[in-house]
Amino acid sequence: MTGPDGRAVTAFTPEHEKELHFIAVRRDTAGFQHVHPVRDGEGTWSVGLALEPGDWRFFADIHPAGHDGTLTLGIDVAVAGPYDPRPLPEATGTARVGAYTVTLDGGLLPGEASELTLTVSRDGRPVTDLQPYLAAYGHLVALRVGDLGYLHVHPAGEPGDGTTAPGPGIVFTAAAPSAGTYRLYLDFQHEDTVRTAGFTVRTGTAAATPRPAAEPPAAHPGHRRSGHAHH
Repeated sequence: MTGPDGRAVTAFTPEHEKELHFIAVRRDTAGFQHVHPVRDGEGTWSVGLALEPGDWRFFADIHPAGHDGTLTLGIDVAVAGPYDPRPLPEATGTARVGAYTVTLDGGLLPGEASELTLTVSRDGRPVTDLQPYLAAYGHLVALRVGDLGYLHVHPAGEPGDGTTAPGPGIVFTAAAPSAGTYRLYLDFQHEDTVRTAGFTVRTGTAAATPRPAAEPPAAHPGHRRSGHAHH
C-alpha cells in the first residue's frame, strides 16, 4: 500500500482493533469474506482467501496515521474458472446460520439515517451472551446490488461501556446513499466462533417481515460511515 508520495505506508491508526479491514465480495453477492491481513515491515499485507471463480470486488478500510479519518480503497479482481452466478436471495428479513437465526427489523432509507436491529437466536431461544468481536457485538457491511456501493457500520457504543448489551438485539444506524437493493452482512461472535448472516433489503420499504412468536429449531446444525458509499 503506497501513499501520495509513492512510498509504502507503514503507520496506521487501528480501527476496531485492526489496522486493515479487508472485504471481498463476488459481483453476484454470493461470496462474501471479511478478513484482516497481516502487514510486514515493508508495508506489504497478506492474507489467505478461498475465492470461487468470477468477478470480485475488494475493499480495504484503513486509517493512515496523521490522516483525518478512515479511507476505503476498492479494486476489481477476476478469478479464473467456470463461473456459476447465483440469483439474489429473497428479501425475507430472516437469515439462518447453522443453528442460529438472525432477524432484521427496520428499514434502510435512501439519504436518511434509520435504525436497524438484528436479533440473534439459537434453536428458538434468544442469544444474550454474544461475545465482543473487534470491540463491538456486531459488524454490518451493506453493499448496493449492481455497482457494489459500500457501507461499513458499527453499533453505537462499545461492549462494557453501559450503552450496549450482549444480545439478543444489535442496533445499527445507517443511511443508504441512494435508492436500490442492498445486501447486508452481519458478523457476530458466539462461543468463540464468528458467523456471518446475510440479508437482501430494498430501500424505502420494510426491511423485515414480522418476527414469529417462536422459532423452530434449525434443521442444520463505533465508528460509523453511514453517509458514504464507495465503489
